[in-house]
Amino acid sequence: MAKSSDTELWALVHAERAGLAEDLAVLSAEQWKHETLCGQWDVEDVVAHLIAAASLNQGRWMRSMLGAGFRADVHNQRRLEEHRGSSPEETLARFRAVINNNIAPSSHTPAYLGEVVVHAQDIRHPLGISQQPSIEALTAVAEFYVSRNFAVASRTQASGLQLRADDGPFSAGSGAAVTGPTLALVMTMAGRSAYLEQLQGPGVSTLRSRIESSEP
Repeated sequence: MAKSSDTELWALVHAERAGLAEDLAVLSAEQWKHETLCGQWDVEDVVAHLIAAASLNQGRWMRSMLGAGFRADVHNQRRLEEHRGSSPEETLARFRAVINNNIAPSSHTPAYLGEVVVHAQDIRHPLGISQQPSIEALTAVAEFYVSRNFAVASRTQASGLQLRADDGPFSAGSGAAVTGPTLALVMTMAGRSAYLEQLQGPGVSTLRSRIESSEP
């Protein structure tokens, strides 16, 4: 698959944010407090994190990281708290306001598409929401994730394995095979063990061991 241009990648980011906003609009108050695949964060926390991610250019990100002593967890928590609204309705309104932002701390646009894709599924999977990202978005993220570690140790997770999507064009690497939906490949490269059951092949056990050893 030919690499997408930056303009195309941002269009995919906007589309994935818009799709998540539609899912969030019908959640109950209880569902906004539901656990996610993202550690201790509930649904509203993850949405606030995505708002922050869509609001920080390089300068603002650097100042925030400096203030946090370059501790990413401290930076993330502070910005999350800054952008979370006083109610789920306000948090959703703030998220909708940044849907079409093209703001990021660096030029690694596939990584920021990956952030939206992965965190949207962090919310959807525990709630049983079947909506999925587009194959175009997933393939762009998968190709980036297998090529380098950036925010998540995706390249490390995939090292020495042959990953192949059974629903799209993504294929990379050599070694023990891991086959399944592009979404499951992306989410496991991002360290989400909940998606391992959707994968097949002799390399799945290796991938499982790597993810479980990296979990807190």
